[in-house]
Amino acid sequence: MPITRRRFLNAASALTATLAARGVGAGLARRDGRPAAVRARAALDRRARAAQFEEQFGFVMQETNGDRALAVALHYSKALPHGKDGEPDEAAHRALRDALTTGRSADFEAIPLGGYVKLADPQAAFAFDLVGPDAEQLAIPPPPAFSSAEQAAEMIELYWRALLRDIPFDEYDTHPLVAKAARELTALGAYKGPRANGVVTPQTLFRGSAAGARIGPHVSQFLWRDLPWTPIRVPQRIRTAMPGKDYVLNAEKWLAVQNGAIVEDTEFSTTPTYVRTGRDLAELVHRDFTYQVCLGACMMLFKMSAPVDGGVPYHYSISQSGFVTFGASDIFHLVAIVANIALKAAWYQKWRVHLRIRPEEYGGRVFHHLARTRTYPLHLDLLNSSALELSRTRYGTALLPQAYPEGAPTHPSYPAGHAVIAGACTTVLKACFAESFVIPNPSIPAADGQSLRPYDGPDLTVGNELDKLAWNIAFGRDFAGIHWRSDHASGLTLGEAVAINVLREMRIVSHEIFNGFDLTKFDGTRITVQ
Repeated sequence: MPITRRRFLNAASALTATLAARGVGAGLARRDGRPAAVRARAALDRRARAAQFEEQFGFVMQETNGDRALAVALHYSKALPHGKDGEPDEAAHRALRDALTTGRSADFEAIPLGGYVKLADPQAAFAFDLVGPDAEQLAIPPPPAFSSAEQAAEMIELYWRALLRDIPFDEYDTHPLVAKAARELTALGAYKGPRANGVVTPQTLFRGSAAGARIGPHVSQFLWRDLPWTPIRVPQRIRTAMPGKDYVLNAEKWLAVQNGAIVEDTEFSTTPTYVRTGRDLAELVHRDFTYQVCLGACMMLFKMSAPVDGGVPYHYSISQSGFVTFGASDIFHLVAIVANIALKAAWYQKWRVHLRIRPEEYGGRVFHHLARTRTYPLHLDLLNSSALELSRTRYGTALLPQAYPEGAPTHPSYPAGHAVIAGACTTVLKACFAESFVIPNPSIPAADGQSLRPYDGPDLTVGNELDKLAWNIAFGRDFAGIHWRSDHASGLTLGEAVAINVLREMRIVSHEIFNGFDLTKFDGTRITVQ
């Protein structure tokens, strides 16, 4: 409902009356001589203007891929009860869908579970926020359909990621299995990963689509440099998972995981290491808190004295510097708040729109289809792929090998939560810092992963390395076997859209003369946010 002048004045009058009743009304003057109610009306006006600003963008009708109208086995169902063939219990799935339709808390409490693991916050799909766009306001493209060639290509890529989890990225150029993966993905017309002159190469394999994500090393400098937790410096050597140890490799374990069983913990390597492999990336984003990695990047940018964006009001001031507004405190605040606002947008898409099946669930459909216990509309590209054949040979199963013992979280796949957070947070950082600034003293891990050595290659800029960081965070979950490429492509752009609208609202609440931020979007478009 639009906020009209009459509605605004009525609300302001009601607020004034409330303030007066509490002893802070119009009769009580502030030190500057103005009534407190004047400030109260101004505060209400700013909040109303922010709401009107978001409302003017409207609501876009969200399209789906059509899978929700088909058999429940094509949907997300993890944590619900399943039969021995992996098919979700129809009544339990109906209870989930009914609750997502009614939105009643009692209906969510009535959803049957298959084990001990609970569904991950489906009611967040109904939440509102007081900052930024509404969760239902932003649309994303529908994900590939279950039986499509693009879905097959994404599953083939995931089998290859599992096969190559323990190959260091700096060995991709010479590894024969990497070359084989690149050739197969090149031949798939529906594969949406980046190519060089139409060809997937070892240099473009498993990279993000943003141009900056393909410059220099596979891993962003923001995942290798020391974390300046002032006054403490923390080397980014992580406790990584044991190489060669994969999980959910037989039908009994897979079914238990689908039903929400309690599983064993990850088997860890005894020596911490810098991120060098897909398995390392997967473990980096296994137990991190929401905006952890981007918070570290923000601290590094301040530590390396990266210039602020030219749109920051205090960039050219001769007498003032920013702190609470347009300074360190404000930027850290923005990185934090856009993360959760973006997650609300993602949770709406996950639960109430798409209910997209997780890769581990899809792997179970492949397993039962090949075992002829069930029949599913799987694309021939997948069934005839080298990746599937090699995976069956190595692991003895068509199930998708998982890097996490528990497999995927208990919420639908599309879009990816890590991706929307990374998209939102890196967009804030690109807006607030000069993207063209060249990162000083870049480095790469030594062969043993225990130390860093100087990097010698093309300049690595803040903007490009932030784009790369966003894709690294997203693709760590792909290397784990729990997300699809399109989950991240759409997740990053959804997070980006949320952040841009939050940044636009800063003009409404700022006292400074502020003409907006300049930043480069993930698709390479240069925009001014104002």
